[in-house]
Amino acid sequence: MNIRAIVEAAKVDDAQSPYDTIHLKILYPALILESDVAKNMGIMPVNPEKAPFPVVIFFNGFNCDAQQYQWLGIKLAERGLVVVLFNWIAETLPGMTSFTPGFNLEHRKPTLYRTAPTASALPAVLATLEKLQTRSILAGKLDLQRIILGGHSEGGRVAMENADPQFFPQVAASFAYGTHTAGMMMLGHEANQILPLPDSLPLLIIGGTCDGIIANSNAHYGLIAGDATTPVIRTFHEAIAGGRNDSYLVILAGANHFSIVDSCDETAAIPFVDFPATQPQENIRLLMAQTIGLFIDTYVRHQPEVSLELEQLLNTANPLIKSFERK
Repeated sequence: MNIRAIVEAAKVDDAQSPYDTIHLKILYPALILESDVAKNMGIMPVNPEKAPFPVVIFFNGFNCDAQQYQWLGIKLAERGLVVVLFNWIAETLPGMTSFTPGFNLEHRKPTLYRTAPTASALPAVLATLEKLQTRSILAGKLDLQRIILGGHSEGGRVAMENADPQFFPQVAASFAYGTHTAGMMMLGHEANQILPLPDSLPLLIIGGTCDGIIANSNAHYGLIAGDATTPVIRTFHEAIAGGRNDSYLVILAGANHFSIVDSCDETAAIPFVDFPATQPQENIRLLMAQTIGLFIDTYVRHQPEVSLELEQLLNTANPLIKSFERK
């Protein structure tokens, strides 16, 4: 399937200039046609075969350029989804300007957590999608009642925390890689505490056994130093009750924190703190994309025949899968 993209910009209402603009790249299934518009502008019409399209909004990791996740966006768009990647440059901490997935630290404090959304970029992204639904080549082709939130690292946590119909009723599921919900002690949480998630929608959590970023940041949460997977596993066990059989935990053997990106940017984020991956990164990414795609097809697009394929993928002996749980 041919994949093309359009770009947009959106204002964040409560952010201060010049850090109040998000730049979005929206990937969609396209028809490659010979036309003057295509030749002159590079704009290709939508392939309507699988429309209306559920929409994946992907939140990048802290100080990670969204371009690093385009490979995943293309893989998901090839399955008949529209995928939104975005870059927001903002002052995430006093005196520190970086790429941010948009997270509200105040709303993570003990007195406010779970009473308000933590995703400060999401309202602007959703408003942009509403506009594209009426005035763009995607007009009438989006299913805005089936939004999937996904993300990596800090962005993965934002995705999980905000997959809550109480705040965003159009969200249908979420997935995350390389993250957990331990409470940060500097915000006032007790040490070694896993914070709850909404627990009302399908959820896919993926972790890696060689995640050096998690292992080396555990002290901020009062967790065991050097442990790459326990915070992820505890999030699955303690942050949600489950009971619907639509929540999944997959631990990938040999995957590190940046296995989800196709080209690690050595000039930003903190890849030097990560552990080396012990399995081929391309193989890890292909398995990750397949798992995420089948999860969305099963629980958002409601394709029952795909459910068995997902179960077989995760239950079959595979050197890339350390463990799999469902509840």
